[in-house]
Amino acid sequence: MFLPALIAHAYGDLTTDQVRWLHETLGLDEDTPRTEGYGAATSIAHRYFTDDARRLLLELGRSGDDGWLLSVYFHKGERPSTETVERHRALFRDLFERLDLTLLQIEPAATADEVAVFSPPPGHVEEGVGVSWDLPFDQLDQAWFHLRLSKDAPREVKAVKLRELMSFPVWSAAPEPLRSQAEEFLRGT
Repeated sequence: MFLPALIAHAYGDLTTDQVRWLHETLGLDEDTPRTEGYGAATSIAHRYFTDDARRLLLELGRSGDDGWLLSVYFHKGERPSTETVERHRALFRDLFERLDLTLLQIEPAATADEVAVFSPPPGHVEEGVGVSWDLPFDQLDQAWFHLRLSKDAPREVKAVKLRELMSFPVWSAAPEPLRSQAEEFLRGT
């Protein structure tokens, strides 16, 4: 079973020639989607490669009409090196830029611009009205996991995700220790 080491999401329109160029640049055969495992539903082409004696998978995926995914997967227990992940992060960002695609997010994020931020929908519940805190954490150290971040995620990435959480009405009902810790964390950013 393959697990994601890096998934880059972007959106924009690509011509058939641009998609073909992307296949050629990444060394992918057209029409070779992965048929099983995590992320297979979005796969349109992939190839295996070896790096540091680890068997990895490079994949191009599609999400909706204009969503594009570039990913690196690894076998459980054979996580790629940091250098391999960062080399692919730079490659994916470069390809998105060359193709004039808009970066949505990269998981795991290394910089603030790699974090997808969602705002509460318009007309959302007014602050404090009928809002209760039912999230399973009350300390900032516990929040990172629930925000889909590792404890060692870059500080700027944590700040973006924390500000996102704080923009939702539920924040008005957050436990006091968490609110104070979040404000202190952001003052240090």
